[in-house]
Amino acid sequence: MQCSLCLADQIEKIFEREDSRYGQRIYYLCSTCQLIFLDPKLCLDAESEKARYDTHQNNPADEGYRNFLRRLADPLIEKLNQGEQGLDFGCGPGPTLSLILSEHGFKMANYDPFYFSDENLLNRTYDFVTSTEVVEHLYQPRDVFLKLDDLLKVDGYLGVMTEILDHPDRFADWWYHRDPTHVCFYQKETFHWIAQWRQWNVEFPVKNVVIYKKTA
Repeated sequence: MQCSLCLADQIEKIFEREDSRYGQRIYYLCSTCQLIFLDPKLCLDAESEKARYDTHQNNPADEGYRNFLRRLADPLIEKLNQGEQGLDFGCGPGPTLSLILSEHGFKMANYDPFYFSDENLLNRTYDFVTSTEVVEHLYQPRDVFLKLDDLLKVDGYLGVMTEILDHPDRFADWWYHRDPTHVCFYQKETFHWIAQWRQWNVEFPVKNVVIYKKTA
């Protein structure tokens, strides 16, 4: 078995549990990029995955949800120029971050493989891309980060929001892996590895928010 992000084979089982609905769940830690990931054989099929997403209640009119997304939107807006064009990658059934950014004068498009699957949106480049509560769902994170790189113009920004694990020793008691669609778990070291791999600049403006700048 290889790491699904860096392809290294120096991985070790870090945790195993039984889920009452989904059965055995086995998680591995990569010693190279520090990604923790679910055994790929245990990932949900597409139908079960979408059924889980259909239960989400992300309402664009919910001010609490909008405030949650502003944790990424606010520091990203400070870096952007008025009128620049962005893509919300993995926007879900109720696109909201794109609305917030549109309200600030940015031109936005929405892509989601289940709900807004216009593949033409993935064949162009953008001044910035956002991806909130998405990267933990990736079965093939390496391929997706390569695609995100392709989507960005040079000097473009990628904004990511996900729960970041403080230390592998805390994984067993961490609530985040209890969601059956969460299959990849990141530490700050993982995001630094991605930055070095893609030659991006990286910063962590607030907790659980990562902003990359494509510099080459």
